[in-house]
Amino acid sequence: MAANSSTGSATEPPGLETQRREIDSLNQNQQLRAGDSWYLLDKRWFDQWKEYVDTGDQNSSSYPGKIDNTELFQDLDSYHLKERLVENEDFVLVPAEAWHKLLSWYDMMDDQPPLERKVVDLPSTVKVEVYPVEVYLCLSSNLENTVPARFSRADKIHAIHQMVRQQFEVSDTAESRMWMRSTDTSSERLRNLNMSVLDACLSSGMTVIMEIRNVDGTWPTSRPQIMRNSADDQDSYRGPPGVCGLTNLGNTCFMNSALQCLSNIPPLTEYFLKNLYLEELNFSNPLGMKGEIAEAYADVIKQMWSGRHYSVVPRVFKTKVGHFASQFLGYQQHDSQELLSFLLDGLHEDLNRVKKKEYIELGDADGRPDQDVAEEAWHNHLRRNDSVIVDTFHGLFKSTLVCPECYKVSVTFDPFCYLSVPLPVSKERVMEVFYVSLDPTAKPAQYRLIVPKAGRVFDLCTALSQATDVPPSQMVVADVFNHRFYKIYQADEFLSSILDQDDIFVYQLSNGSVDQDGEEVVLAIYLRERSHYRDYGSGSNSYGTSLFGHPLLMSVPRAQCTQEELYQLLLRRLSRYVRPPDPSEEVEEEEEGEDGGEEEEEEELCKAQTNGVSDDEGEEDSEEAGPSKKEEEQSRESSQADGQNNGLPEASPGSKGEERAEESSLKSEPDRGSSTDESQSACGSTDINFQDANDGDQSAAAEPSGKEEEDEDEEEDGEEAATCAQANKRLPGRRHFGLRRKKALFTIQAVNSNGTTERGMGEAGSSFSFSSQPYIAIDWDPDMKKKYYNENEAEKYIKHQSMDVPHQQMTVQLQECIALFTTVETLEEENPWYCPTCKKHQLATKKLDLWSLPEVLIIHLKRFSYTKYSREKLETIVDFPLRNLDFSGFLLKKMVNSAEPPCRYDLISVSNHYGGLRDGHYTSYARNKDNSQWYYFDDSKVTFAREEQIVTNAAYLLFYQRQDKIRQPTVPPPVPSSTQPENHITSQTHDGVDGAISCVSMETD
Repeated sequence: MAANSSTGSATEPPGLETQRREIDSLNQNQQLRAGDSWYLLDKRWFDQWKEYVDTGDQNSSSYPGKIDNTELFQDLDSYHLKERLVENEDFVLVPAEAWHKLLSWYDMMDDQPPLERKVVDLPSTVKVEVYPVEVYLCLSSNLENTVPARFSRADKIHAIHQMVRQQFEVSDTAESRMWMRSTDTSSERLRNLNMSVLDACLSSGMTVIMEIRNVDGTWPTSRPQIMRNSADDQDSYRGPPGVCGLTNLGNTCFMNSALQCLSNIPPLTEYFLKNLYLEELNFSNPLGMKGEIAEAYADVIKQMWSGRHYSVVPRVFKTKVGHFASQFLGYQQHDSQELLSFLLDGLHEDLNRVKKKEYIELGDADGRPDQDVAEEAWHNHLRRNDSVIVDTFHGLFKSTLVCPECYKVSVTFDPFCYLSVPLPVSKERVMEVFYVSLDPTAKPAQYRLIVPKAGRVFDLCTALSQATDVPPSQMVVADVFNHRFYKIYQADEFLSSILDQDDIFVYQLSNGSVDQDGEEVVLAIYLRERSHYRDYGSGSNSYGTSLFGHPLLMSVPRAQCTQEELYQLLLRRLSRYVRPPDPSEEVEEEEEGEDGGEEEEEEELCKAQTNGVSDDEGEEDSEEAGPSKKEEEQSRESSQADGQNNGLPEASPGSKGEERAEESSLKSEPDRGSSTDESQSACGSTDINFQDANDGDQSAAAEPSGKEEEDEDEEEDGEEAATCAQANKRLPGRRHFGLRRKKALFTIQAVNSNGTTERGMGEAGSSFSFSSQPYIAIDWDPDMKKKYYNENEAEKYIKHQSMDVPHQQMTVQLQECIALFTTVETLEEENPWYCPTCKKHQLATKKLDLWSLPEVLIIHLKRFSYTKYSREKLETIVDFPLRNLDFSGFLLKKMVNSAEPPCRYDLISVSNHYGGLRDGHYTSYARNKDNSQWYYFDDSKVTFAREEQIVTNAAYLLFYQRQDKIRQPTVPPPVPSSTQPENHITSQTHDGVDGAISCVSMETD
């Protein structure tokens, strides 16, 4: 038969009528379904086949022969289809089953490929894809070597991935990722290998690139982000896997600490190192991050565990976190627990095996057994949440609510990812203060006081009163910072506004509370040092001044607020460290006559200076001369009766309060070097007119530019004195003084609370205007200060015996915190519970119990306490066990058989926080899963750690692993070398804090 003679491999065909009937049935009844295969047949061959079967004669001359699609190809080398072929004119489409029947009956021309095409579901129609997508395949290591390939729009990216591996012989064990590039500069990741070519927007002419991960865990496109000492060292480094630092990108120690702790959790790290996450990436979860967080975390883990890096720069991971959680954008300080919570939730949603979450209505127990309700709750949880995070970190709470009115009991079981356990809060706090007595000869004394944590400033004064026998009403409490008063507290203010690192001084006043309109006023007194020269460049003929020492608070009768009497009061107040001049040392200044060669010019200079306080380079009042020895002795004897304050120790960087980071910007904005510009008159007046000293902008500081010889200074003093004398004769209302007068040690200037002088302050006059807290400054000439001011004596203080009692830090057991977590509490008014029986919201009692625990248990110690009345960080030492943490006494679910997991846990990592509320630094301890050695991770620095170092008052997050899941170390622990010493913490630093830190540094007797 003709059919048999021309078909070498074809099977015996059925009758012609049967052929026609079967093919027609398949063509007419087959529906187009996305993903199905259809085949192209040359229209001429198909028409000839139809004519052949219609004749009914198998020996007919119309026998079509082998299937021949030659007319559809552009050439017989590449077998590319001709452009613009038209269905039913150039070709016909037959379903796959019809094609295979025809192929088995008639065979096909040698070397011709079958023209298989996929059905694609386009946005508006379903059709057979005649022209597939033609792309070029290559490796990132050689972009010039490309291979063309055709794929249907219904094909998965995984098919392209496999084709690239086959074409370029890439090992199946090599980890890779795919990119598509439309231009020379634009590339986009093909993250989801299960996505279709159509959904990936891959079109003809594009290039698909495969990138293969380096052996050090990096990708070729991101390798420059790795920090290394040198290229040679980095390529040859083979350290223990996982013993790798993380570079601080700027206040990112919180992120580094959390990453180090998670990196040393064996089941999670092995899950990523074995690439198990690749099959579980969930790109369609609306609650997830399209797999980007999981991939970014995997990149960091692979680099850290490659053993080829001393430190890794997690910049890409930081960028991804900030992209999906805007609170972590930028480089502000954050909480490691908040970052950990976001990261675990993000990893869970990115790796959730549940692709489509169903709605589940949670029900109450309604008297059913706890076991049944708990199993139902866990089953419902897994119906919506199933990932490696759930497998590793999720446990189950039992929550019991009781209505206080109808006693309705509501029992629910809720999943948890970590335990946030409270710390026992003491109702008292320890405060250290410096007490400044009225006695000017007495040094300041440092006291350690126990006060109510929720108390007020009056309670602090009461505690100090018990130690000093001074009534609390005669005390004023102030915060001193950078040689000025940051704040002067009222008696009714809460102590919670005072931080532990604040430098608190308590001043004794001669009287009790001073009324604003009373006969006495409390003066705030600053010490300033002037430079030798006026700053004519500032346009104000002003002296540059800088604050030094400690400010004073003293109550002064309003009647004694003249310059002359204030000078004498202050001289007695400073008598402990200010030496009065001997009679032989007293300097008398001469005033020139009215006529002189430069009188007019000097007179203008005097008029240009506005502050009506005598300048120490030209005094106008002979009564302002320093007291004699006899007067000084008398002043010392009568100092207690006069009610003057003592001097204070000097505030300088270096001791107490060292943790107060960045306070220069938090406390006093104008404090940038404590320098000011002062407009001071060379011709003084008798009285000082105090006006409203509101804070103002600080002018640029004029620093001392040099030191002149003493004889030159005296000569200049004489010249300026002459100028002042002449000016006093010509200015109305001024007195013309004698030709000779004594020079004062210092001058007095009205200032604002920042210690700076503003225009219009301190002008001449005899009246006072106290509309706010008055501040004055004692201005010293550098030479006079050096000669008469004893800085060493001013810095001295004594320690009260209360300072000798060691401060016992509160220590609690971790089990106590867990027990506190499970105690009954009453809901707050902001969070009531709706009682279904009473039909209204109630402040029910709530109790949480542990039902089941996960393989890895995270315990969050709630060190940061926020209440209506206070904000503080609890420095309590929590004594947590490194081994055998037993939860059997806390679990409600009792073990019914030996197959149940045990309740004992061993510690595997700790996140530490050093510092306070305003600032701090995060580090971590972790035990390596391979060698069981403990390491201390401080950003990019990694050192060995000993077990006795781990339990500190800085512990913030604890990571425990259940003992039945702990495996034996696979390699022996390393031996610390002499070049790599064991970790020894001598001090802790703060993130992003540069420059000096202001605190109290004083010398003890």
